[in-house]
Amino acid sequence: MAEGIDALAGLDFASVTPEEFARIVKKLSTKEINELAQDAPLRNRVLEEVFGRMGRQFKPETAGSLKALIRWKITGVEEKVYETDIADGTCTVSEGRSEAEPRVTIILGDAEFLKLASGNASPVTMFMMRKLKLAGDVGFASGLTRYFDIPKA
Repeated sequence: MAEGIDALAGLDFASVTPEEFARIVKKLSTKEINELAQDAPLRNRVLEEVFGRMGRQFKPETAGSLKALIRWKITGVEEKVYETDIADGTCTVSEGRSEAEPRVTIILGDAEFLKLASGNASPVTMFMMRKLKLAGDVGFASGLTRYFDIPKA
């Protein structure tokens, strides 16, 4: 395994800042991230940590009275679905698909998701290159990054 993958596999996520995580992801190629995704326990741990941090990275002052459900479909060896529910100045994250109708569904692979969540990729570029697909309110999706404090590597 590559050095970057080993670094990610050995991470104590509780002690890593979003900026440190972004630097680790920046060093990984798409191929390396997709290799990492083959390790189901590691993939699940990384996804749980990233989605777990979304609530902490949420900027309620920017969201104001916004109410929106965002469904994330992470494709790969196994599709994983998470939802971020923004309402009343909070962001709640849950694993799995609810019965609620999302305002937007974002569909992307493991590598694209990690690069997006770590601030190492432009969502607009990813959309234009068809590495990120959207269903629902595309206009809303285009401004999602303003609601989160996304690290810079």
